[in-house]
Amino acid sequence: MPPFRPVANLAIACLCISAFAASGLHAIAQAPAAPPASAPPEVTTVLHANVNLVLVDVVVDDHGKAVHGLTQGSFHVFDNRREQIISSFDEHRPAELSAPAKPVKLPPNTYTNLPAYPEATAVNVLLLDWADTALGEQMYVRNQMFEYMNKMKPGTTLAVFTLSSHARLRMIEGFSTDAVKLSMDLQAKKIAPMDAFDVDSSFSAALNRIARDVGVHNPAGGAMFARFNADTHQSVADAGARDTLSALQGLAHYLNAVPGRKNLLWFAGSFPSMLRPDRRTYTDEARETIEMLAAARVAVYPMDANGLRQEITSQAQQATMKDMADLSGGKAYFDKNEFQEDVADAVEHGASYYTIGYVPSGEKFDRHFHKIQVRMDKPSYQLAYRNEYYAISPDKPFAFNPGAPASLMTTATLLGAPPQTQIIFLARVLPATDPEFKDLKISDLPAGEPSKDAKRPLHRTIVDLTIDPHSLNYAKAPDGTHQASLEFVLVAYDSNFNQVNFLDRAIQLNLHDRHYTQFHATGTPVRLALDLPAGENTLLIAVQDTAANRAGSIEIPVAVAQ
Repeated sequence: MPPFRPVANLAIACLCISAFAASGLHAIAQAPAAPPASAPPEVTTVLHANVNLVLVDVVVDDHGKAVHGLTQGSFHVFDNRREQIISSFDEHRPAELSAPAKPVKLPPNTYTNLPAYPEATAVNVLLLDWADTALGEQMYVRNQMFEYMNKMKPGTTLAVFTLSSHARLRMIEGFSTDAVKLSMDLQAKKIAPMDAFDVDSSFSAALNRIARDVGVHNPAGGAMFARFNADTHQSVADAGARDTLSALQGLAHYLNAVPGRKNLLWFAGSFPSMLRPDRRTYTDEARETIEMLAAARVAVYPMDANGLRQEITSQAQQATMKDMADLSGGKAYFDKNEFQEDVADAVEHGASYYTIGYVPSGEKFDRHFHKIQVRMDKPSYQLAYRNEYYAISPDKPFAFNPGAPASLMTTATLLGAPPQTQIIFLARVLPATDPEFKDLKISDLPAGEPSKDAKRPLHRTIVDLTIDPHSLNYAKAPDGTHQASLEFVLVAYDSNFNQVNFLDRAIQLNLHDRHYTQFHATGTPVRLALDLPAGENTLLIAVQDTAANRAGSIEIPVAVAQ
């Protein structure tokens, strides 16, 4: 992100924006979605550079049912067999959804980040791995997921990714609780099944040609050619496995910026081998990938897309799936045909958990793997948690570590991430040619920092924000004014998810009592402008109260006419 722009001193002069949605904002302000400005910022666990704090999410089941209400004293955590002192402890359980917030009725072209449902304890990622799944299984999985969407519990947060036959990771839909929109995307062509990479059909002719070139004949049952064929197939399979693991590492980097626990529901017809040829140790790529996912608090739920076709899914494949789940704190699913039930079970399994934090006693950042073991006073409970970590200083990134936790603004401006709701606001987005702005003088200077690859000409878009003042932290200055420091970021993407423009503004609010009282009743207005190319765009709006360390964000579809 570029550095802050010059701070604007927002006093009375630039606050002539129409109170276009004061009544809507009033409704938002009355909702208990954000703490009052007088309340201190929420306290969250922070991983400091000088403290090796290890966080472990532990799912506790009793015969398939989540166990709630346990205390810190019920858990014992061991690091390389040495019991540790638990320094932080939190229980996470699904929110009651019996009375979700009623949707706010808004004027045309107006949006809000006011959540319709309570914040989820964990978010879910559906990965449809078409690269490692046959076409018939792809179609069945997609249809089963469509059935799941129709029955998805309200408030479930889900994102959808695909992995293509070229190991290209693609986000189909960012995190959303909108089951209807997710269902529509599942039916759309952009997520339609595709031909998987078939080693036999793609390389049969090439193998025969190579065999001729190197002088290896192919008589029926020829042992030399059979070995050559098997070795080549294994080489191609290994390359495909590396590509898949590399894509998962990219997903780990992305999800590291999303706070909290993430459940990765990974459908595939085959999974990359976890073990070396000696079958005793993990490959470097596999171990690195699983550790990156675990460090980003991603629990893997591998799901066998072959269903009951056991002749396809070998015991080695099932062992690989179990290893992935066990190492990250997830759960493996195979030998089933009702995939929608598996997804519902995985979402429920990952929604209730305990987060344990500890600082390893007497340990330094020794750049070695450490084994984690969690025990309970009641041994009959079934536990799922990441069972190792790589000990490295958070301020020294390494291949096994996706990096220190992302900053609040990085999280708020992540394309496809769940919206931030600590600061609630309304956003009206209109073209500058709208009659509403007939008296507005439009500057000839560029609005934002357009990408050199953005399709020209660009068209001016006006973004009017009205911020719920109850979300902000106003400080009383010695001169009697009420002050708040805000940062605003607008990021625009085209239909191919290429960034086409960017705007970053820091604003200092200085309000005398009369204006403070007015804005506290009607909301704090701010006007921004951004140049967008013609076509379908996605506009990401983020607001941060820098003093209180709170943020709000939303993604908006913006269609710009030629």
